[in-house]
Amino acid sequence: MSYILNIETATKNCSVAIAKEGITIVCLEVSEEGYSHAEKLHVLIEQSLSESGLSFQELSAIAVSQGPGSYTGLRIGVSAAKGLCYALNIPLIAVDTLKSLASEVKVDKGIIIPMLDARRMEVYSAIFSADLQQLRETQAEIITEESYAEIQEPVYFVGDCALKCKPVLNKANFSFLEAYFYPSAKGMGALSFEKFQNKDFVDVAYFEPFYLKDFMVTTAKK
Repeated sequence: MSYILNIETATKNCSVAIAKEGITIVCLEVSEEGYSHAEKLHVLIEQSLSESGLSFQELSAIAVSQGPGSYTGLRIGVSAAKGLCYALNIPLIAVDTLKSLASEVKVDKGIIIPMLDARRMEVYSAIFSADLQQLRETQAEIITEESYAEIQEPVYFVGDCALKCKPVLNKANFSFLEAYFYPSAKGMGALSFEKFQNKDFVDVAYFEPFYLKDFMVTTAKK
């Protein structure tokens, strides 16, 4: 019996879930305007274990959202995951953030496009089929009225970009599923379990998050 602790910190949603054989049995998360991941993550991990009746020693692996997303959020999640893997001597699994977000959408046909806010009209995005086959790699792109105009199938957008993208992406076959706003650890269970079964692990010592873009330091306005 495998129990995997899934950690998602790529956005403002600090999320932790425990999955048994790929099925989420406990999910706890906090989404706040100010990033509170450093304070909340370890508390959520301990609470999730308590609610599931498990100890750290019963975990089979740790899975972490690898990005793209917030530089700080990803660092916090990956650091916590690495520390637990070292301490427990169990493998580390990296799960693509956008694929995890897309996996929460259940449609019979069409295209799923998960998008996470970058800055201005830029987003981090990828394209998936209804059965979660990746049709285009993850990239940072500027959204315009011409974005995805060539797609004739139904297109389902998910992520935290609806507010800024809806006025631009307004074709008749476009739909924004606003219930899927942030990536959540509950969407990682099946993906991390598949990787666990295939022994698709990453090196705990050398693994780094997929930032997609270099971290930029900005100066606060006076």
